[in-house]
Amino acid sequence: MISHRQGNAQRISALDERAEALHLKRDMGIADARAMHPSIDIVEADPEADRRLLEGLADWCDRYTPLVALDGADGLFLDVTGCTHLFGGERAMLDDILSRFLHQGFDVRTGLASTPGAAWAAARFCGDRIVDGGEEEALLAPLPLAALRIAPETRASLESVGLRTAGAVMAAPRAPLARRFGASLLLRLDQALGRLDEAVSPRLPVAPLSVERHLAEPVTLTEDIERLVGLLATTLKTDLERRGEGARTLALLLFRVDGAVSRIALGTSRPMRDPRLIQKLFHERLAALEQDIDAGYGFDLVRLSVLAAAAFDMAQADLTGEVTDDGADIALFADRIRARLGEGAVLQPVAVESHLPERAVAIVPFSEAPRRTTPPKRPDRVQA
Repeated sequence: MISHRQGNAQRISALDERAEALHLKRDMGIADARAMHPSIDIVEADPEADRRLLEGLADWCDRYTPLVALDGADGLFLDVTGCTHLFGGERAMLDDILSRFLHQGFDVRTGLASTPGAAWAAARFCGDRIVDGGEEEALLAPLPLAALRIAPETRASLESVGLRTAGAVMAAPRAPLARRFGASLLLRLDQALGRLDEAVSPRLPVAPLSVERHLAEPVTLTEDIERLVGLLATTLKTDLERRGEGARTLALLLFRVDGAVSRIALGTSRPMRDPRLIQKLFHERLAALEQDIDAGYGFDLVRLSVLAAAAFDMAQADLTGEVTDDGADIALFADRIRARLGEGAVLQPVAVESHLPERAVAIVPFSEAPRRTTPPKRPDRVQA
């Protein structure tokens, strides 16, 4: 069991199935629990460690959808709209999630529905249930008030007037409910039933472009990872060409079979979509991080994402058919140094508008020099 301090008393905050079999419950005092079973094992809660663990699990769930949000201290929301067919359907996806979490040593409950509220209720009160569209009311009706995600004070007030289930609340007149218990009750009810939209805010920005490779045999060698980066970058090039863009910020995500995720990002001085150059930059980055990347039992999913892109200017060839770009070599050199040593390893001076000469130049991280679109502002008056 895990305990936490509430006021001057230690109480149970979480317990496993064996503790539940001993008729122990959450929020029970530790003194009462020890009086019933003196030999129980109790561990002090560590909210910060729990938060880090939940964020790590959220990173791992990125393998199913980029839209992952934290739900309190012990839950996750995954918006899998348009993703389930990639895993063989809704049931196959849920089974895969459950199986992988089980192999990592976690006991989880899942629910899948067309609304976050219904999915939350299905996971916490039904367990591993798929709710078809239009069946939200039938799901919620027999469930306790806690399934509506309302405050404990509101639940107590509802129970005091005989409304003990979500179905009883749905059957009651709406206007008196809003006057007596507040608008939040009807808001939660309408969100769960799909009458009002409820957005899931992802904890990380969603990449506009992303390609990935699922591996039947996990990889552990850096050389294999670099080879996969080249293959993914080749696929990514087609998408970038279609959009007329090049990558400015790239991220490589390595999903380990045991749930850990390595996230490696790098920037480019100018829009880039050449697979060979992208592979070379990640070679430098992986070489610098080789001691920090723990492959464990291997990575079974590798994803390459474009976090930021910009318009790609096509270079013009001269009369001999050769493309000359005097700044390309310098930009690539700077990118390789930054990939190996960090973003602040290469700096450059840039002009800053100021009437003081000593403030007319600033030192900033290297990037392609911005093109001036308008001529410098002419002074209104020139003193002779």
